[in-house]
Amino acid sequence: MKNRRHQWVLSLVLLSFGLIACHLLTAFTVPNTIPPEVEPNFRLMAKAWNTIQRFYVDQSAVESQRMTYGAISGMVDALGDTGHSRFLTPEMVKHERNLAKGKLEGVGAEIQTTNGQPVIVAPIDGSPAQRAGLRPGDIILKVDDEDTIGLPLSQVVERILGLAGTPVKLTILNPRSGLTREITLVRARITLQNVTWERLPNMSVVHLRIMTFSQGVSKTLRKTLSTIQEEGSGGLILDLRNSPGGRYDEAIHSASQFLSSGNILLEKDASGKITPVLAWPGGVALTVPMVVLINGGTSSGAEIVAGALQDAHRAKLVGEKTFGTGTVLETFSLPDGSALMLATKEWLTPAGRVIWHQGIHPDVLIPLPPEVIPVVPTAERGMSIAQLRASGDEQLLRALDMLTMQK
Repeated sequence: MKNRRHQWVLSLVLLSFGLIACHLLTAFTVPNTIPPEVEPNFRLMAKAWNTIQRFYVDQSAVESQRMTYGAISGMVDALGDTGHSRFLTPEMVKHERNLAKGKLEGVGAEIQTTNGQPVIVAPIDGSPAQRAGLRPGDIILKVDDEDTIGLPLSQVVERILGLAGTPVKLTILNPRSGLTREITLVRARITLQNVTWERLPNMSVVHLRIMTFSQGVSKTLRKTLSTIQEEGSGGLILDLRNSPGGRYDEAIHSASQFLSSGNILLEKDASGKITPVLAWPGGVALTVPMVVLINGGTSSGAEIVAGALQDAHRAKLVGEKTFGTGTVLETFSLPDGSALMLATKEWLTPAGRVIWHQGIHPDVLIPLPPEVIPVVPTAERGMSIAQLRASGDEQLLRALDMLTMQK
């Protein structure tokens, strides 16, 4: 059931921009359905719109749709749900749907706004963004030499999205080193391999990665875990690094594969009511020893899984603090094909810990140097133990050592 508060936010957006888009040059009548205390805000927005339409010197830049999208983005940003609630243009809606289906076209990176700056949340495995060495936290200063700081996220993403085979130049600031660099990426069609795994060289430990929690992932994960157990496993490294999350239900069902009972998370609505979400019965990997890898690109559904396993003492978390999403998004479609993705509920870990804006902290903190790219299972095929040790992926190696010491 939609939260009343967010229904009101949506109604306010639709009513205000339905009026503003009329391009009136004089005052207009505010509908009787709007509370009197809100009327000045409608008039203020209309006055700003009309002033720009009449007096801005570069009339070629006065584009109604761009102004409308920018204003809606500004309203959503004003809610303070940095990195989660957001406005989607029709092109971004298409992108989100493709991500849910496991297919993408573009540079392959999840982007959100943090402190008014567009930031890389997670590069997708095998994408142009990953191959170029983009890391969680990298700030996008420019797209094709045009500044992005202060722009609505929708405008930044629109500039980066494009047809496969076309180039886009990004100016990237690494906040850890303070260094700036320019990279040119060639957009590509990306078919996501959401669940991949590899038995580590000369060992019984399995490295299992979940890239995104798109449709069908929990079913694939269940089959994969059954296969791993049939072949025998002395331990499992669950890799959630740079996983931008995905479908809420898929995250719950995936976490349930490792837990025999208890809560996966707690949902808190706007009134403060807390509802527990129980683990689904029938998990297939309830006793295998495991360690979970996380970092700053671990967000949304991936944080649900990590938090559930940590609170249940089912697994230790190794790596770096997660992104800190922590809210359940609901999509509200708008008439032109755009949409609002609004947080309608907050989720907490089973122990009641807040994730929103705070993230989940690892049990074992191990930052990776900027030059080290996390090793994924597809890269381990044919790798020797010496090559694995030389990879520099100290998070993976620590997890491996922890499982080895448990024997």
